[in-house]
Amino acid sequence: MVACSLATRPSRRPAGRGCKDTRRAVKPGDRPRAALAVSPSRPAPGRFLAAHRPPVVVGHEFAGEIVTLGEGVTELKVGQLVTAEGHIVCGHCLQCRTGNGHICRNTRIIGVDRDGAFAEFIAMPATNVLALDGIPTEIGAIMDPMGNAFHTVLTAEIPGSTVFVAGCGPIGCFAVGIARAAGASRVIASDVNPKRLALAAKMGAHVTVNAAKEDVVRAVLTATGNEGADVVCEMSGVPAAVHQAFAAVRLGGRVQLLGLPTGPVPVDFANEIIFKGLLVYGVIGRKMYETWHQMRRFLSAGLLDPRPVITHRFPLNRIDDALATIRAGDAGKVILEIA
Repeated sequence: MVACSLATRPSRRPAGRGCKDTRRAVKPGDRPRAALAVSPSRPAPGRFLAAHRPPVVVGHEFAGEIVTLGEGVTELKVGQLVTAEGHIVCGHCLQCRTGNGHICRNTRIIGVDRDGAFAEFIAMPATNVLALDGIPTEIGAIMDPMGNAFHTVLTAEIPGSTVFVAGCGPIGCFAVGIARAAGASRVIASDVNPKRLALAAKMGAHVTVNAAKEDVVRAVLTATGNEGADVVCEMSGVPAAVHQAFAAVRLGGRVQLLGLPTGPVPVDFANEIIFKGLLVYGVIGRKMYETWHQMRRFLSAGLLDPRPVITHRFPLNRIDDALATIRAGDAGKVILEIA
């Protein structure tokens, strides 16, 4: 059984190069916020499920105000509105020292391996903290999942490309908007949920495909002059969609895999990948800290407006309603406003 409760814990002071954020109200119209990330129909993959050691404060998507700085932190200020990367890395393993900190073997995730953001305060390493610099806090609170979409899209060559996004949950819808903003010539999106396809259209998809009613691969081929998409972003982890990704990409194209299957997916490597000359890239988290700077620049320049994906906003005392809305399966991102 999984149970949640409201509890009071001692507040951690930041040690060394750390800072503490709060989600208390700071000024009218821009309240600190947290976002909800819930998978209502699938268990967490093994690595994350095994990491849970209850009791733990959950929550890994947030924006707030700095109230305390640790010793030696000079690039941030008390009172500043910020968000933060929720993966805390060691900085000294081979991956961290070769520019691949997003796959640090010693990663600790807030809300999973250590207390998270569903609290009045959270202490974070200063290196993980990003000043919002005018970006609204409700957008700052969703920069963690949006960063997954930025990582997925921008590690491929997008300008002028045809891009197929399979799976239009919030991250998939972000990916649609990012592909458009990055210069894709045509963006195709598929899902089984008409409401999520409508969100994808709002984010700029030229073509939407209802995978429950249409032949997805045929639709992609039709939209690309029978060539297939240059880049496929598989965001769902559904086995059928994974195979559709390999079938819908053009010869010599690229498949970006972000969606997490619940178990092993058999793949015909010869026919689905090798003979097509594909590049396949596995996406986890956000590049540290390249993705965050890319994201802030796109948002600050007005190249991407992610707000259509935010479909519901609730005060913190209605968190049960917020969770029920997510479990219904039709919501985009759900924001908790903490007054």
